[in-house]
Amino acid sequence: MEWLSVAPGLLCVLFLVALLAGFIDSIAGGGGLLTVPALLAAGLSPAQALATNKLQSVGGSFSASLYFIRRKAVNLREQWLNIVLTFLGSLAGALLVQHVQGDILRQLLPLLVIAIGLYFLLMPRIGEDDRQRRLHGLPFALVAGGCVGFYDGFFGPGAGSFYALAFVTLCGYNLAKSTAHAKVLNFTSNLGGLLLFMLGGKVVWLVGLVMLAGQVCGARLGARMVLSQGQKLIRPMIVIVSAVMSAKLLYDSHGAELAAWLHAL
Repeated sequence: MEWLSVAPGLLCVLFLVALLAGFIDSIAGGGGLLTVPALLAAGLSPAQALATNKLQSVGGSFSASLYFIRRKAVNLREQWLNIVLTFLGSLAGALLVQHVQGDILRQLLPLLVIAIGLYFLLMPRIGEDDRQRRLHGLPFALVAGGCVGFYDGFFGPGAGSFYALAFVTLCGYNLAKSTAHAKVLNFTSNLGGLLLFMLGGKVVWLVGLVMLAGQVCGARLGARMVLSQGQKLIRPMIVIVSAVMSAKLLYDSHGAELAAWLHAL
């Protein structure tokens, strides 16, 4: 169990970063683009940063999920199979990532995130209204819960967008309803990943709990915006976050090559 000594001023900054990340994450996903770099900049090792990020993201996803459930935007009884398979998938992914290199996934992920952004950008009517459902029961739970949950435990970035896309395209839910359901599954996979990180003793609890408080506040504000503003807020946020996330992931994978190429010009 890690309890690093952190200056109060830095803790305040991390709280504010988490608050903003929680707001963005509850609407479109991608809050980890803010929190993971902030944790690394605060002096945490990469393993500590990823573990602590899971702790604080659990707070945000729980806060948003609870808001959606209380507002009856999500019926937990109807989602129990999705939740179970998401949890099992996230555990499997978190276990596997400790033994397998994720280099191939890091190369493919920017393309997947770009595809999600383009999908919502180029199909402006998708998610306006509920449509006919394509998958039911176990098949949907395996795809949206097990597969995306496994990805979230194994790697993570953009998982909220993948959940939302599954509910829009396979369940036929409108965008606001999909976002609400996606957040419940996102909390589930975050919790599964966190449990594995806790067993590994990599969570920095002081930092994580302070950021968790910020996530709770930001996520509650974002969740309210989802239900009040709906598609006109969610769609542009998903497109923008997808673009920023893709650029960040491409830079992380190919930044050195790009810098060398620019230097040679």
